[in-house]
Amino acid sequence: MKADIGLIGLAVMGENLVLNMESKGFTVAVYNRTTAKVDDFISGRGKGKKILGAHSLSELVSMLEKPRKVMMMVKAGTAVDQTIEQLVPLLEAGDIIIDGGNSNYQDTIRRTHDLEAKGLLFVGSGVSGGEEGALHGPSLMPGGSEQAWPHIKPIFQAISAKVEDGSPCCDWVGSDGAGHFVKMVHNGIEYGDMQLIAETFHIMRYRLGMSYDEMASVFEDWNNGDLGSYLVEITRDILRYKDEDGSPLVEKILDTAGQKGTGKWAGIASLEFGVPLTLIAEAVYARLLSAAKDQRLAAADILGEPDCPAFSGDRKPFVEKLGKALYAAKIISYTQGFLLLKEAASNFGWNLNYGAIALMWRGGCIIRSTFLGKIKEAFDANPNLENLMFAPFFAEKLRASSDALRTVAAECASSGIATPALFSALAYYDGMRTRRLPANLLQAQRDYFGAHTYERIDRPRGEFFHTNWTGHGGTTAASTYNV
Repeated sequence: MKADIGLIGLAVMGENLVLNMESKGFTVAVYNRTTAKVDDFISGRGKGKKILGAHSLSELVSMLEKPRKVMMMVKAGTAVDQTIEQLVPLLEAGDIIIDGGNSNYQDTIRRTHDLEAKGLLFVGSGVSGGEEGALHGPSLMPGGSEQAWPHIKPIFQAISAKVEDGSPCCDWVGSDGAGHFVKMVHNGIEYGDMQLIAETFHIMRYRLGMSYDEMASVFEDWNNGDLGSYLVEITRDILRYKDEDGSPLVEKILDTAGQKGTGKWAGIASLEFGVPLTLIAEAVYARLLSAAKDQRLAAADILGEPDCPAFSGDRKPFVEKLGKALYAAKIISYTQGFLLLKEAASNFGWNLNYGAIALMWRGGCIIRSTFLGKIKEAFDANPNLENLMFAPFFAEKLRASSDALRTVAAECASSGIATPALFSALAYYDGMRTRRLPANLLQAQRDYFGAHTYERIDRPRGEFFHTNWTGHGGTTAASTYNV
């Protein structure tokens, strides 16, 4: 019996993807560098199933139907390159290597072209949904060598999550690094969603003085409405979870957040492509600030903790404003994420289908929500939509909720509650709809000290001018360019 696909890396995600594939009727061959894990898996969770264990890469390859399909679920970086290097001599032209880890899209671009030059096909696929998603249906975002898609499509779409009408949360994204770029933006948006939820929790707990059960009820209500999402749902459950002594477990968790790098990569990409990914970047910085625990404790001693007075108003209307503020900030975050996708697509020549991407994120993945259905509708109605905030549905939502965002931000500012993501959303919203920003003064300053030139509002765009501001300089200007 030959296997339909091979999988390397039997950690949590790898094991669950294998079980998912097998449950959909596929035979899977598995290999792990520590071969004892193969034996344990075959005799444990994989016992009695159509799963073949291999104790070497050559044995794994020998078990596969042609064209061979080998999926790696190994740590991003050097481990991926090392595994590819070992696989290449064992494969033939037309065989397919799939990287299902959180690899940097630039590595995926390089690997795609390197392997295609050797006659092999390469796919870099985002996989989202965590342990549960891998087992029951993840969101999959494959990109790379398009000739590979017909061969892996039946497997990928079978194991992926499905939305209400049965559509799979998986489709071909684009060439070379497109799949991993889309996954990177997904993860950046995930950082933003998590930070925004954490900030609303912080406001309810420390400004409004709400109990954990009261907060859980609010998140439950939100989950039944426009804010319905996996992250809001699990926040409700987390807030209700009690430790052994009956107290809320989350209260005992150290307030230092970790990260694996994809949010940082999204921030770096936004700088490279000139897209203001302000909210997601603030979410990354918020994690870095949280990790500086010792410095924060010292600062609290030296500078004093923020003096947050007791809330004296009616909490219910403020909680309603908080929900509207969270929704408005989500619109801003997703707007920025899709603008980054559009700029990268233009730069790399990727033909991204933004409605299809929203559909891929609609189920299975960590950011799955009813909200994404509205994004798909917006791009289906206008595939060339320039900015998500311009879609009629989201424009109306922002007009209706921006005052709530402003009220919440003002309350946090006056009471010393740090909410960087909510503040960032408001700043972006106000800046984007301001006809004339103070960048004219910036340009004058740049021309004053560096002769960097400027454009004039009374002349056509593309004409650049330099002024001898002091009377002592010359008329020579620096070359004009933007990074």
